[in-house]
Amino acid sequence: MPSLIDIRRRIRSVKNMQQITKAMKMVSAAKLRRAQDRAIASRPYGKIMHRVLSNLAAAAAGDQAVADLPLLQTREEKRIQLIVVSSDTGLAGGFNANLFRMAHRFLDEHRGAEISIETVGRKGRDYFRKRNFTITGEHIGIVEKPNYEQARAIADKMIDRYRKSEVDAVYIALNEFKNIMASNLVAKRILPVEVPEGGEQINYIYEQPPEELLRVLLPRYIEMEIFRAMLESISAYHAARMTAMDSATSNAGDVIQTLTLNMNRVRQAAITREIIEIVSGAAAL
Repeated sequence: MPSLIDIRRRIRSVKNMQQITKAMKMVSAAKLRRAQDRAIASRPYGKIMHRVLSNLAAAAAGDQAVADLPLLQTREEKRIQLIVVSSDTGLAGGFNANLFRMAHRFLDEHRGAEISIETVGRKGRDYFRKRNFTITGEHIGIVEKPNYEQARAIADKMIDRYRKSEVDAVYIALNEFKNIMASNLVAKRILPVEVPEGGEQINYIYEQPPEELLRVLLPRYIEMEIFRAMLESISAYHAARMTAMDSATSNAGDVIQTLTLNMNRVRQAAITREIIEIVSGAAAL
């Protein structure tokens, strides 16, 4: 049985750890609010962009020039580029582990294709590097404070590889923010762009032909999809980390309560033993 000093030392250690996890929970809660506001604010822009593409597709129906745009060309998926948006740090429960499991399911579903991986986040880079996957690029330190220029650089690289036929499709895997308690695991194709059908049948007057508009808007659409993925991922990360730190703080409280009970039992046993020794000595005299 551990001594009274050992138990007190462990209680003190657990209390210090509890203070750390509580502080980390508060930090993640503050960061979550800002990240959540940015992610939610980006969603209407994405929806409008989606609607604009749909309307342009409806206006350009049957136009061969539009059908020949490079970013709309569909090929057999023999070479696939997968962008994995993870985090730079851990302590977020199953945030990264669930993402990597989904990535493995994606790899199993496309077993016949040659898959290369672009990692966003240190955890994803370390995970896939240790398992000897083909990594075409790594982006560290950008998910904590994502900006549009970083997303544009990644998008330009993916578009260039697709135009040169180095890859036949580009997918992105991420944790999409749902709420504080849970996130949605998403793996979606961003190249070739699937122009939505069923646009509004409105007689728009375009200053440029739909082909020219799509030629400009399609790269912007890819950039926005990657930027939104980064915003959604960091929001989901802070939510997961806040939940994990809250659980760790509660578990530390339970450990402290158990250790305190054990300490009282040890102390009571020591007191009882001393009383028995004193009584036994007095009786012997």
